[in-house]
Amino acid sequence: MNRRLVSYVLLNIFVSALVTGTILFFYDRSQRGGSATPGDVPTAALSASTPVLQTDIPIEIISITGAGTLGSEVALIRYGGADPVTLTGWRLTDSQGNSFTFPSLTLYEGGAVQVNSTSGSDTVVNLFWGRSEPVWESGDVASLFDAQGNLRALYRIP
Repeated sequence: MNRRLVSYVLLNIFVSALVTGTILFFYDRSQRGGSATPGDVPTAALSASTPVLQTDIPIEIISITGAGTLGSEVALIRYGGADPVTLTGWRLTDSQGNSFTFPSLTLYEGGAVQVNSTSGSDTVVNLFWGRSEPVWESGDVASLFDAQGNLRALYRIP
């Protein structure tokens, strides 16, 4: 009887681990869009006037989740440099020209900030765009520009 119980428990652990791993695998695949490079962005989104991606500041748009649902839309931006970077005046834009301008904000090594499409009260880690309708959609390209208008990051929404 004990041998049968142990076999059942081991089988249960194996099946649970397999199911959990499968769910996490597919969740990761559906949520990961990754930062785009100009070669990853559809040519329709790029034109002759598209600025060259500047990579001297290690900042990237990590993800945009909840595309199409105003209360869920969040863009996550992470900084990977050692020296602080001031985002004051930087702009996050979509392919249709909608633009969010960053207020006075400094990111430090490993720092990140979320830009929520909806309204709310800004904090050091959550900023709010104040839109009344969603801005992002699947296939859209998000661009991050510094205060001088240099393109710093691209992200294609899966």
